[in-house]
Amino acid sequence: MPLVNFSNLDFDQVKTSLKDYLRSNSNFTDYDFEGSNLSSILDVLAYNTYITSYNANMVTNEVFIDSATLRENVVSLARNIGYLPRSRTAATATVSFFVDVTGVTPAPATITLNKGPVASSAGQTGVNSYVFCILEDITVPVFTDSNGIATATFDQVKISEGTLITNAFTNTSVNPDQKFILPNTGIDTSLMTVTVKNNASETTGAKYSSQNSIFDIDSSSKVYFLQEIEDERYEIFFGDDIFGKKLEEGNFVTVEYVVSSGDAANGISNFTFAGRLSYIRNAQSYSVTTGISLLSTDLKSSGGESIETVDSIKKFAPRIYASQNRAVSANDYETLIPAKIYPETESISVFGGEELVPPQYGKVFISIKPRTGDFLPNLIKENIKTKLKKFAVAGIVPEILDLKYLYIEVDSKIYYNSNLAPSGEFVSTLVQQNTESYAESTELNRYGARFKYSKFLKVIDESDASITSNITTLQIRRDIRAVLNSFAEYQIGFGNEFYIKSMSGYNIKSTAFRISGISQDIYISDIPNSNRETGSIFFFTLPSPNSTSPSIVRRNVGSVNYKSGIVTLNPVNIIAGKLKDGQTIIELSACPKSNDVIGLQDLYLQLDISNSNFEMVVDNISSGLDPAASNYTVTSSYHNGNLVRS
Repeated sequence: MPLVNFSNLDFDQVKTSLKDYLRSNSNFTDYDFEGSNLSSILDVLAYNTYITSYNANMVTNEVFIDSATLRENVVSLARNIGYLPRSRTAATATVSFFVDVTGVTPAPATITLNKGPVASSAGQTGVNSYVFCILEDITVPVFTDSNGIATATFDQVKISEGTLITNAFTNTSVNPDQKFILPNTGIDTSLMTVTVKNNASETTGAKYSSQNSIFDIDSSSKVYFLQEIEDERYEIFFGDDIFGKKLEEGNFVTVEYVVSSGDAANGISNFTFAGRLSYIRNAQSYSVTTGISLLSTDLKSSGGESIETVDSIKKFAPRIYASQNRAVSANDYETLIPAKIYPETESISVFGGEELVPPQYGKVFISIKPRTGDFLPNLIKENIKTKLKKFAVAGIVPEILDLKYLYIEVDSKIYYNSNLAPSGEFVSTLVQQNTESYAESTELNRYGARFKYSKFLKVIDESDASITSNITTLQIRRDIRAVLNSFAEYQIGFGNEFYIKSMSGYNIKSTAFRISGISQDIYISDIPNSNRETGSIFFFTLPSPNSTSPSIVRRNVGSVNYKSGIVTLNPVNIIAGKLKDGQTIIELSACPKSNDVIGLQDLYLQLDISNSNFEMVVDNISSGLDPAASNYTVTSSYHNGNLVRS
């Protein structure tokens, strides 16, 4: 008697197995005839087995966090290891304004900006209408100047996008678990306030703090716990008089939170006032509706994020569990910051101060690439450092470094068969599209990335069937962020060895800038020492940018280590340079010794297509224009360009 293969899940396979079984039994003869009654019964049995097997397989998949697909199941499995998925995060901005209350009667001593809506983005072209609010009243004093002008100034008010919602619950014996479901989705749980009063008639209550762990709390701790449930909603619950204070019968719970639009509200820089101002005089409340200035934006809206995705939960939940919510190793920081502190992180690099030369013990250095923009505002840096304190080891000081880009620029001559392409412009467009896609890939846009030269050549060659070959050269670039009108020393690390083309110098190139004491545009370049490992830096001028007649104006203004790829400038007072995103910079470039470029430590590797050059060249041999190759022109495999960067 044949054995049934219980691993078969397909309908036809199951039916075939049943037929094989019946074939060994002489009592059944019509099982193999499609029109027979027994065959119909086999169809039902096979179909039922197929459905049951499919359901069993899917249920088994949902038991494990790495194979589960339904959000509710992934969240539940993450909850088992103490991981609370990140909620939607409201975009925040900082605004300032003042209120002229001259002549207002009765004269106010203070002005209060009431909690709730403060500003709106309504009326901006191409921008949806978003409302920004504050969670607590802000009260400022009124100052009267010598001219009798009375003003109240609201300076750097942090506003959060979204609607402020209040839900109230009464604890009764009907709800012994003390669990309360918040009905709204899109909640930013970091902006949640929970207040507990003895009963509904009381005017004041005790504020409870959020807690995700049973450590550091006792039976009297006024804490609440939060968990995500179905449909991306949240449920709060309280302690049991062992871990956290238990609610009593009749306690009145008030929950205030912000329902946000998440990342949709990022990037707003213009706001109109939409708040409510008031003051109290002689125990009576008055409103202020006039004398309100235009809102000035100190920091445009940023930091808005959608609720954590299923893929992100699967990625970070096991890592957070492994770190035990402690930042000890570099991997711990690289996990905790994007998962719990700054979800807008696109890429992050962390290294200890002991790795530096000279070492800086007791410090950990963090470099973050945000999803929007190139650099973190100082306010966000300070927020990250503050939030890290509850995770970091005592005595370890976190330092957040500005992002350091290592740009790769390419100069490529692309040979193509003119018989297989409508035009060189057509092929060039395809090359541009392919290289831009490669430049935006995660293979490059991260710390520790590696630019693989052979792979990039393949990207070019496979852009179109007409391309026969390409000869591509590279240069690497760092942008020096200049400190204007002040003597400063600069050290610029490329993390890759430089190629020395000429012992006569001019291997390093820069854009034009101005320094004190010299009225002309100057440039940076180098001259190698005899050991070919180090060299000196000098400044020179040109009669015109395209000139080949440099005039050295200052020697030994710095040094270069070709082996380590480090350029050092002695203290220099820079007064002008190239403007980029409102920042004065000097572009510094060199040719790498290896065409495989690595982004080391805190260097963020980026392929700069906008500053690259792609030149289409007809392949005369393949095109049949010069089959004997008598007039074939060879392109150099090395190109160092002009004396300076344009």
